[in-house]
Amino acid sequence: MTVMRSQQPAVSVIDILDRVLDKGLVVAGDISISLANVELLTIRIRLLVCSIDKAEQIGLNWWRYDRKLSMNGPQGDGQLDAIEARLRRLEKDLVPPVKTTTRKRASTRRK
Repeated sequence: MTVMRSQQPAVSVIDILDRVLDKGLVVAGDISISLANVELLTIRIRLLVCSIDKAEQIGLNWWRYDRKLSMNGPQGDGQLDAIEARLRRLEKDLVPPVKTTTRKRASTRRK
């Protein structure tokens, strides 16, 4: 007796990854720690896995404007560096320098 198995198409990891990046995958969860019905800590976890194209379609493109990741952002021309330098100068001018003053004590002697 021969058992015939229907051949299912093999799905590789690359196919699954391609599908996830194309459609997107969202993992969300909340962790709450309470003691005597008093909430002490809440951790909200949100994870989105998708391709860059998909992220841009849904409006997530923060990496374009992060100056540590992109030189093409609005800060790429040095404007932000100039503003930060000016802010440091203004803060320096606002804080008066600490002057060390010495007071002479009047000596009181009883005769």
